[in-house]
Amino acid sequence: MEDAFARSVTEVLDFFGVEPTKGLNDAQVSQNARLYGKNVLPEERRAPFWKLVLKQFDDLLVKILIAAALISFILALVNGETGLTAFLEPSVILLILAANAAVGVITETNAEKALEELRAYQADVATVLRNGCFSILPATELVPGDIVEVAVGCKVPADMRMIEMLSNELRVDQAILTGESWSVEKELESTIATNAVYQDKTNILFSGTIVVAGRARAVVVGVGAHTAMGSIRDSMLQTEDEATPLKKKLDEFGTFLAKVIAGICVLVWIVNIGHFRDPSHGGFMRGAIHYFKIAVALAVAAIPEGLPAVVTTCLALGTKRMARLNAIVRSLPSVETLGCTTVICSDKTGTLTTNMMSVSKVCVVHSVQRGPLIAEYNVSGTTYAPEGIIFDSTGTQLDFPAQLPCLIHISMCSALCNESILQYNPDKGNYEKIGESTEVALRVLAEKVGLPGFDSMPSSLNMLSKHERASYCNHYWEDQFRKVSIADFTRDRKMMSVLCSRNHLQIMFSKGAPESIISRCTNVLCNDNGSTVPLTASTRAELELRLQSFAGKETLRCLALALKQMPVGQQTISYDDERDLTFIGLVGMLDPPREEVRSAMLSCMTAGIRVIVVTGDNKSTAESLCRKIGAFDDLVDLAGRSYTASEFEELPALQQTLALQRMVLFTRVEPSHKKMLVEALQHQNEVVAMTGDGVNDAPALKKADIGIAMGSGTAVAKSASDMVLADDNFATIVAAVAEGRAIYNNTKQFIRYMISSNIGEVVCIFVAAVLGIPDTLAPVQLLWVNLVTDGLPATAIGFNKLDSDVMKAKPRKVHEAVVTGWLFFRYLVIGAYVGLATIAGFIWWFVYADSGPRLPYSELMNFDSCSIRETTYPCSIFDDRHPSTVSMTVLVVVEMFNALNNLSENQSLLVVRPWSNMWLLASIILTMLLHILILYVHPLSVLFSVTPLSLSEWAVVLYLSFPVIIIDEVLKFFSRNSSGVRFNFRFRRPDLLPKKDLHDK
Repeated sequence: MEDAFARSVTEVLDFFGVEPTKGLNDAQVSQNARLYGKNVLPEERRAPFWKLVLKQFDDLLVKILIAAALISFILALVNGETGLTAFLEPSVILLILAANAAVGVITETNAEKALEELRAYQADVATVLRNGCFSILPATELVPGDIVEVAVGCKVPADMRMIEMLSNELRVDQAILTGESWSVEKELESTIATNAVYQDKTNILFSGTIVVAGRARAVVVGVGAHTAMGSIRDSMLQTEDEATPLKKKLDEFGTFLAKVIAGICVLVWIVNIGHFRDPSHGGFMRGAIHYFKIAVALAVAAIPEGLPAVVTTCLALGTKRMARLNAIVRSLPSVETLGCTTVICSDKTGTLTTNMMSVSKVCVVHSVQRGPLIAEYNVSGTTYAPEGIIFDSTGTQLDFPAQLPCLIHISMCSALCNESILQYNPDKGNYEKIGESTEVALRVLAEKVGLPGFDSMPSSLNMLSKHERASYCNHYWEDQFRKVSIADFTRDRKMMSVLCSRNHLQIMFSKGAPESIISRCTNVLCNDNGSTVPLTASTRAELELRLQSFAGKETLRCLALALKQMPVGQQTISYDDERDLTFIGLVGMLDPPREEVRSAMLSCMTAGIRVIVVTGDNKSTAESLCRKIGAFDDLVDLAGRSYTASEFEELPALQQTLALQRMVLFTRVEPSHKKMLVEALQHQNEVVAMTGDGVNDAPALKKADIGIAMGSGTAVAKSASDMVLADDNFATIVAAVAEGRAIYNNTKQFIRYMISSNIGEVVCIFVAAVLGIPDTLAPVQLLWVNLVTDGLPATAIGFNKLDSDVMKAKPRKVHEAVVTGWLFFRYLVIGAYVGLATIAGFIWWFVYADSGPRLPYSELMNFDSCSIRETTYPCSIFDDRHPSTVSMTVLVVVEMFNALNNLSENQSLLVVRPWSNMWLLASIILTMLLHILILYVHPLSVLFSVTPLSLSEWAVVLYLSFPVIIIDEVLKFFSRNSSGVRFNFRFRRPDLLPKKDLHDK
């Protein structure tokens, strides 16, 4: 029943044909079970494991690599190769791809846990009226029309419409669903609000919420998927995971690279058609296959096989650093997403605030005869911990608050007129509440006031264990006074009272809504001397003004406290006794902002990140909080900055678009609104981070580019998120954003490093094919260079230090390519030099080396006709392993120097010294040791077709390799100066890589 909240009790009962005194009969239960289904969240069919595995290979570069591996294997078999040489290259490629696929499958499997953990919020049992009798049944057996009784501590088993109140009031904590700071009072009357949200449906008990006060009966109107929890599940199922900005850029780059590779491979094959018939190949077809193998080798050289593994490793290193900042990363790619976040949609309750009601202000009557009439006190502390200081209106700390008459009586009333429990949880290391948040706040206030009569108070309380300290002062007053009778809170009185006895003295303490208490007061307790004097009209007016200030301007939740001396021996109290009270004081409480939030908000503004506060609370409360944390940036007029969900929905589409660009606060929202906000911002090309802790936040957390859950939040929120803040601190997000930006910068550096290296390999193979000289590098040698020599330094680049101004820059554009036009030109130059240096080493050995044959260059170009003409040298010289070893070593060493170039994008090595990243130096040393190992250890040298080099050959390797540093220093100089920028405009396209909208569907 969709509109039960708008129907009367009678209409709802008639709809289901149920009598409130008898409940459903067995026939009705069976019929409704068939009609509406079971009260469980149905399990969603998961994708088969094999589909998840295949999905990981749905990438163009991966497909090209698989094709290259298969072709390489087939060609090896065609040529009659067997053993290790035939299987090595394809096997290594397939192993790398399998490892990456495993990581992807694990990530996707973890994402499904959010839906499973949503079921934990369903109640286990319910007290149900059927066939005229109450019985306790499994909650899964409930059907619409069932009459259910709920009481304090019950978890609501289904969506239910209130039909009967069995106590003075019923209050429900529905923060996990709506994010409201305090419990909600439920009522029987129908709701007349148009476009009603969950907060407006005050006659509906929502599945999974907790009853914190009272007892009532309700009729089930929604079960399973047709509950509020069910709608959250549906919303999560409809949410498709978006690719991260880096993943999109890598995919775009992969597509671009694949086209370039395909073009070059075809070009190399076509250019060499004239050589297909060379006698050395033994026929046209064999020649075609030979050059086809060269084209395949070119594809292997051009594709950075180690790129996925290195990206994963770098992100994993980043997660370790972020864990030290209390940011636990659940999804590796989300680390990088933080770096380009432009908007943070932050849940208010529990994220910007502590979600722990605290008394922040106390107002008492100081004296009616002299000095100021009213005295105000500020109370520090933002959690349930009994730690805080009380200050007077001048900011002076009160050393002994319990010596002041009004404060000590406020402490007594707070401890005695109270049904809540405050306790310390040693497992979690924090203080927890049982009962109403407002009552717990009063208990904490009593602890902060301390006890009278001890000079060492309140410092001596700190010597107690945390378990004893939790309610030490409260227990003291409960021991001093014996509770005789209680008059519970009712909606018409808006107050509660408790009659207490102590040493033949009977006192009634009362607390409640200020307007109710003050109107019943005839006297007032003075704080200067403890005297009781009549409450005059002027004093009453002054208290009313302070109340308006507390409740209006400061949006505090206010309670007034009072007492009355009763006749000795009285054992009960009635509502008639609640008059002629003596006013003690007024307390103002709030869900306080976290202390670090204001500076974190300022950091976000400096970094160009907009924060939108999203909450289910009312507008005025949220606006007050936003002013305190600096979200409004000292704005006086909030027009266009603050909207309720209904106000926003009523705007025309164009105005909604404009509102999103200026919005700072979004109030009275329910889960669908949060998800809608994220989607709308994403359509404006914003990169959205969403924070939250409740079940209500899960769909938006999953939809956001990066979902950030609180460590103390629900399991559903954590499972739907990409990152969890262990300390629940909004300020941790700012530190995580800085780390995310640094990780992206380092990721960008090693991607560029690998690209320039692979360009060098492509140039080497392409130029060798065009010149018609023998193959400079074997495919297995190329694979060695790509995996080992590229992989280690590239990973170590991930340890480059954080730039000092990383949080002063605006977020990078989502369109920004990993490699822009000028940088692509830079790395083309570097890559061209790497390739030409490798070719030069090969030619040098044949033409100039003392240990070589010293052939004329023309002989080298005509090597393929050696067998059919007379020569002064044996044709076997072209099978010598020295030239390819020199080429391979030049390629390795030049790439080590190039790794040093990538310590910084534009800073010289004279500024950013090599030892600023010791990991990079260590990786270069390790790589060179591995390379020397394959040169000088016999079985390995045979496997990689290499041979040991002499000192003179090593000297030439260094001469050919070192200039890469000089070339890049010159290019960096141009980048740092305007000439480099002007050069960028000479390109027809400023970005050589393709761009797409980040949120293309």
